Amino acid sequence: MKPSDHPDFFRLPPPEGRSRESTIRLDGEGRFTHDGNPVEHPGMARAFASWIQRHPDDGRFILNNGYDWSYFQVEDVPFFVLGVEERGGELMLALSDGSETPLDAESLRVGRAGALYLPVKNGLFFARFSQTAQLSLGQWLAEGEGGELVLEIAGLRLPLRTAGGPLMIEAPRDESSSSGSAF
Repeated sequence: MKPSDHPDFFRLPPPEGRSRESTIRLDGEGRFTHDGNPVEHPGMARAFASWIQRHPDDGRFILNNGYDWSYFQVEDVPFFVLGVEERGGELMLALSDGSETPLDAESLRVGRAGALYLPVKNGLFFARFSQTAQLSLGQWLAEGEGGELVLEIAGLRLPLRTAGGPLMIEAPRDESSSSGSAF
């Protein structure tokens, strides 16, 4: 039996001389830092990613290894989609904690800087697509009848949406009349 199996595990005070607050931070690109320094050991970063939970009382993000826990800061989302793979007519997403989840195209949303987001872990958290994972979706993208983007997989055409409606394919702008650089 792990200490985390005890019903009061999240309510017990920290060990003497310690705090539940930490300086661990997960940035918007999925990189962990501690005291402002990057967590460079890949095994430690993977462990942190696999320990992410929410505190059952206050909902704040915590790292819980089953023996101890602490709060940490999340800049954007706690999970990231690192890869996409088709299996049996379904797109499977590899998440930053080492788990997989099927893609529910209807839940995809476009967020800041055009990044794709979706709920994961039974809707308890959000994940953001890494740039590599988002680009890998390109092989399943098609244009719908009204110019909207759709995911086409196993004969199904699933629309992609923004908060305001379908994600549209825009016609290229005529840059010849603009002044200055596009960069």
